[in-house]
Amino acid sequence: MRGDQGAGAVGVDDTGEPGRTVTADHLLTDAERAFSHADFDIVRPLLQRFHDEFGTPEADDAAVRYAVLRAALAARVGKWPEAVRRFPDGELEPAATGVVHALAVSALRRLGEEGGRHADHGTAALAIVLWAHLLDEGDPGDFRALLTERRGSSVSDELWEGARRQLIGRITDLLHVLDVRAGRDVLAAWETAWEAERAVFAVVLSGAGPDGLVPLGDAARYLVGHGRHDALLDAYTARHPDPATWTAESPDHSDCADALARALVERAQSRVRAGKWSEALTDLGAAARLGRTFGAEERAAVLRAGRNVGRSRTGRDYSPITRIQGLESAHALLPEDRALAAELTAELVRQGRKVFGSDPRQSRNRFARALAVSPGDRDARCGLDDHLRADLRQVLDGARPGEKIRVDAVRDLLRRDPGCAPAREWLGGHYAEQAVAAASGGRTAAARSAVRDMIRYSDLDEDLYWEEEEEELVDSVLVDLLLDAARLAGAESTRAGLERRVDLLSAAAGVADPAPGHVREEHEAAVLDLAEHLEAKAPPSDVIELFLRDLIRTGVSARFDRTVETAYLRRAAMRERKGDHGGAQRDRAHAQRIGAGLPDQGLLFGPSPRSRHLHHDSGQEALF
Repeated sequence: MRGDQGAGAVGVDDTGEPGRTVTADHLLTDAERAFSHADFDIVRPLLQRFHDEFGTPEADDAAVRYAVLRAALAARVGKWPEAVRRFPDGELEPAATGVVHALAVSALRRLGEEGGRHADHGTAALAIVLWAHLLDEGDPGDFRALLTERRGSSVSDELWEGARRQLIGRITDLLHVLDVRAGRDVLAAWETAWEAERAVFAVVLSGAGPDGLVPLGDAARYLVGHGRHDALLDAYTARHPDPATWTAESPDHSDCADALARALVERAQSRVRAGKWSEALTDLGAAARLGRTFGAEERAAVLRAGRNVGRSRTGRDYSPITRIQGLESAHALLPEDRALAAELTAELVRQGRKVFGSDPRQSRNRFARALAVSPGDRDARCGLDDHLRADLRQVLDGARPGEKIRVDAVRDLLRRDPGCAPAREWLGGHYAEQAVAAASGGRTAAARSAVRDMIRYSDLDEDLYWEEEEEELVDSVLVDLLLDAARLAGAESTRAGLERRVDLLSAAAGVADPAPGHVREEHEAAVLDLAEHLEAKAPPSDVIELFLRDLIRTGVSARFDRTVETAYLRRAAMRERKGDHGGAQRDRAHAQRIGAGLPDQGLLFGPSPRSRHLHHDSGQEALF
C-alpha cells in the first residue's frame, strides 16, 4: 500500500476521538480498494469526503489517483464524455492498477459494442492510453502483480509474454477494423495511435480529435521511424496530391517536413536499387524542398540516378526528354558537381542538333539552356550562332525569322565570326533604318551616328565618295537613305504614304543647307502630290494646314498655289453656308492674295517665273 506522506499527510479527526485521524492517502486508498472489490456504494462517499476535506488536488500523486477514480465511476454508469474529461494527462503510475484495469476493460468493451458504432475518439484515446500503460514492457503499473494476486499463483515469464502478445494483437485487430470502417488513413488511424502510444506515449486525451488521436507531425515521425515510409507517403499524398507544393516553409507542411523528407529519401534509395531513376530523383527533389540536407548516401543516389536516367540496358528505350529532365533534376540537387553539369550540357547540345531543322524553337532552347549550365561550352554557342545565321538569312531573303533578332546578339556573332556576311548586311540595314527614323524625327545627330555605324558594318564602297570629307560623306549617305525611303513611301499612293514621303524629304532637305537641287525638286513634287490628294479626298482645311506648314513658298509652284486658293474658296463657301460670314470673308481674302500672284493663263509646262516683288510679297507669313 502507498505511504501516508506528501500532500495527503494532513490529518483530520474521523470520529472526534483523539488518536484516530484520516489522511487524504487513507481516503484514496480506501476508495481504490472498494472500487477493486466492486463496493461502488462506498467509493463515491469516500471521494466526496476527500473533496470536502481536501478540495480538488492539483499537481501531485493524489490528483492522478483522484482523477482516475472519478473517471472510472463515470465510465461505469456510461458517462464516457465525463470519463474522458476527468481522466488525467500524463503519468498513471500513482493510480491503483486495479482501477486502471477496470476502466481499461470498460473502454475496450465500449469500443467493441455493436461494431464500434458508438465509439468516439475520446473513448478510443482512453482505451489506448490505459492499455499501453498496463501492457508496457517495463510493467510500471504492476499489472503482472495484479494478475498474480487474483490468480493466487505466480505468472511465468512465458505465460505472461504470450498473454501480453495475444492481448496486444486483439486490441490492434479491433482498432484496425474500426479504422477501416471509418475510412481513417494511417495518419489518423487509431491503430497508429495505439502503436505510437506503446512506443513513445504520444496520445494526449485533451488533444484527441477527429483528425487523429496523435498530432499529425508525431504520427508522421512515428511511421517513418518504424519503417513505414511508404504508408506515410501514400496517406500524405492522398491528402496533398501535388508533392511539388511540399516545402518546409509552407505552414501546411512544416509539421511533417522532417518526417516526409526522411520517408522520401528512404523510398528514393529503394527506387535507385530497383533502377527507377526518374522516380528516385523526383523523391530526392521533394526531400530537398522539405529541408533535407544530403549526406554521402543521398549524394551517391543522385549521381547514380543522374548517370542512368533515361537510358536502358539495351539502348532501345532511350528517352532524350526523360534523360534531360532527369539530368536537370540531378543538377539542381548537386549544382556544384561538374560531371553532372557536363553530362547535362552534352545531352542538351546533342538533342539541340537533332531537332535543329524540325523544331527550331526547341533546338534554340536546348542550346541556350546548355550555355546557361556551362557558360563556356563551345558546342552550345555554335548551335545558337548557327540559328542566328539562319534567322539572318531568312530576314535578308524577305522572310520572317523564327525568333526576334537582337542587335547585341548579331554584334557578338560578328566579333566571333568577322567574315559573317549576313551579320554585316543585317547590321547595315538595321542602322540604315535607325538613321532614317532618327532623321525623320528631327534627331539629326543620332541619324548621323547611325549612318557611321551603317558604313562600318555594310561594306559601303567609300570610293564613290572619295572626294568628300567624312562629315560630307555621312550627310550624303543619309540624304540617299531618306530619298530611297521616301520613294518607297510615295509608292503606296495613300495619304499616310504621301505624308511619310513629305516628312522624309523634308528631313533630307534639312540635313544640308542649302539642300541639293534634286532634293528640293523631289520635296516640292511630294508636297504638291500630297496637296492634290488632300484636295480630292480630304476637307479643304487639310490642304490649308499643309500650306501653312510653309513647305513650299507661295509663287514657287503655280499648281500648288492654285490648289491652296481653291481650298480657301471651298472652305469660304462652307463657312458661309453655316452662317460664319466673317470666316468666309477671311478665307476669300486669303484666296485673293494667293491668286493675285498666279499668271493670267494656265501653264503648259510647269510654273512660270514669278516677279521678285510677287514672291517677296506673297503674304504667306500673314496667313499663319
